[in-house]
Amino acid sequence: MKRSTALAAGALALGLLGLAGWKLSSRTAGATAPASASATPLPAQAALQLQDSDLVTLRRAELVDAVALTGSLKAAVSALVKARSAGELLELGPREGDTVRAGQIVGRIDPADAQLRLRQAEQQIESAQAQLDIAGRALDNNRALVEQGFISPTALETSVSNHRAAQAALQSARASADLARRALDDTVLKAPISGQVAQRLAQPGERVALEARLLEIIDLDRLELEATVPAAELARTRIGAGAVLQVEGVDTPVRARVLRISPAAQAGTRSVPVHLAIEPAPGLRAGLFARGRIEQGRRSTLVLPLSAVRVDQPQPHVIELDAGAGLLRQRPVRTGARGEVDGTASIEILDCLTEGARVLAGRLGPVRDGTPAVLR
Repeated sequence: MKRSTALAAGALALGLLGLAGWKLSSRTAGATAPASASATPLPAQAALQLQDSDLVTLRRAELVDAVALTGSLKAAVSALVKARSAGELLELGPREGDTVRAGQIVGRIDPADAQLRLRQAEQQIESAQAQLDIAGRALDNNRALVEQGFISPTALETSVSNHRAAQAALQSARASADLARRALDDTVLKAPISGQVAQRLAQPGERVALEARLLEIIDLDRLELEATVPAAELARTRIGAGAVLQVEGVDTPVRARVLRISPAAQAGTRSVPVHLAIEPAPGLRAGLFARGRIEQGRRSTLVLPLSAVRVDQPQPHVIELDAGAGLLRQRPVRTGARGEVDGTASIEILDCLTEGARVLAGRLGPVRDGTPAVLR
């Protein structure tokens, strides 16, 4: 009986030891499972899908060295018709857009006051003439009396002075009449230049003051562009240089040339005013906005669009597509002159790339060196 109890106790102990060993092996297996899972290799990086429109090609083209500018058109020759005599505006014929000739009568001011002043001046002439005649006869009589010894030479000198005073009074009256006659002529308004009426600043029936503005006339045959050039570009701008402008409302480009360069810069922007003479073209009007470029020269060279050259690092670089390796590579470049190619801002590439190289366009964001890429 004691022996069978001892055997049962031994069997139970062996069972407990086996159970403990099984649990320990299970825990060890569970602990090693994550380590084996973490050793599985990561999937490869997905290739960047590119289209032809995402790339630009380094090519040889004619680079136009140009200075950009903007401004407004203005008439080189303009004039204002002003009232040179105060009074009621009786007539003002031309309206905005009408064509007038130099010397053409365009209006009239009431001449009543000017006519009265002229009549007054003419009567003063008659009075001065009569006084001169009296002084002349008195002078002749006194000369005869002096010769006969009836009066002294001093009395004769008085007569001479009176005659001279009468002559001066007559000349003054005649000058006053000339002024009155001129004031009467000023009541007739004439166009000082040939051109078109830009503004009509008064209406018939109004009483206008002296020097009041009535009409503005401009000559559209001689237009200028008043623009500004940055001070940094002034050294590249010269008088006589040609320019191409795009004027709002005009479909075709307009040719121009630099006419004058201001000797002083603007205080606020430090830009320098430049005036360009515009070649006549249909549809041009004073006040229209224009933008364009002053061409300084042209040359054939390797170029890229300016936006394709990246400057987010110390040295300018581009991102070239290595089609053979299927990777995008950063390539540092040395740049040259800037200008335009077919109206697109471009820059000269001096080295580090070969003609025909394809690089990412500037509209694409930053891309790491070595990024896989495929062209669809």
